[in-house]
Amino acid sequence: MRALWLCWALGALGLAGRGAAVTEEQVLGSLLRQLQLSEPPALGQQDAGRPVPPAHVRAQYVALLQRGHGVPSRGKRFSQNFREVAGRFLVSEASTHLLVFGMERRLPPNSELVQAELRLLQEPVPPAALRQHQRLAPRSDLARVSIEWLQVRADGSNRTALVDSRLVSVHESGWKAFDVTEAVSFWQQLSRPREPLLLRVSVQREHLGPLASSAHRLVRFAARGPAEGAQGEPQLELHTLDLGHFGAQGNCDPEAPVTEGTRCCRRETYIDLQGVTWAQNWVLEPPGFLAYECVGTCPQPPAALAARWPFLGPRQCVASETAPLPMIVSVQEGGRARARVVSLPDMRVQTCSCASDGAPVPRRLEP
Repeated sequence: MRALWLCWALGALGLAGRGAAVTEEQVLGSLLRQLQLSEPPALGQQDAGRPVPPAHVRAQYVALLQRGHGVPSRGKRFSQNFREVAGRFLVSEASTHLLVFGMERRLPPNSELVQAELRLLQEPVPPAALRQHQRLAPRSDLARVSIEWLQVRADGSNRTALVDSRLVSVHESGWKAFDVTEAVSFWQQLSRPREPLLLRVSVQREHLGPLASSAHRLVRFAARGPAEGAQGEPQLELHTLDLGHFGAQGNCDPEAPVTEGTRCCRRETYIDLQGVTWAQNWVLEPPGFLAYECVGTCPQPPAALAARWPFLGPRQCVASETAPLPMIVSVQEGGRARARVVSLPDMRVQTCSCASDGAPVPRRLEP
């Protein structure tokens, strides 16, 4: 599952260097992709005619501008603090368990989630049951354990998302760890601190088909209550980073030069489209825009902490939130120049943050 997280990281923000200033070439490339063109139109002043955008086109353009300020595209960051949350089995059947974790005030303020790890205690299989299984189904001793995030909507319907899945052996026992960072990220996106975190644990066959092994029937996880001791309760380990020390500082001081000691911040960068040859007589709005860029350095966590995530590189100053750039362009339709609105994604940096190289970008929840 960790490999999948790293794959998601490859789909991170399209800005050069994940925080470097956007260039005129990037604006042009994005605009060509939006209009499905191979090169900008060679329009002269007379050919273009510079159409005046009608009211409905300008209204659409303004609406996109306002929406871009309110709905940024989020990235991800990564831990110093550690908290463990005990959960309980809300529903437990032969192959499915529903876990509930109270999350209110579990994540420190002004902190960033690094990793959330679910720990389940796998019970040993009785020797007699294991011998019978090996006699009847000797092909495989593995079962697949899948972890899903679950949300119960107000209308009673459910929304689920697979967050981790791995194979376990019937010969093993003890604590098993699953990465549920994305599930906690989903819970955070709901912005409902009093709503618990629900996780569904499913134990399934390793393979499908009539000849598939029945090893999944032997995999059991402890669900001990207070009367039996809490040692076997499912545990949710939350690792967070104190942004007061390891985060970015916001916008750069325009009066101070950026040096090696400058803490990660957002610096103004203006793209002047009026002075660009390819934009003349093609881009009607805007004449230019503030793109911003992320500059400076980030404090690195202690070596003992960094050792917990060896797959992550050093923390870098990157764009964690971006906004699209709406444009009004002139297009030729039916031999006439008409105004059209397009939106170029990830053109304006909204927020700069410190993130580890290779950190995943979590999926955003759809409405």
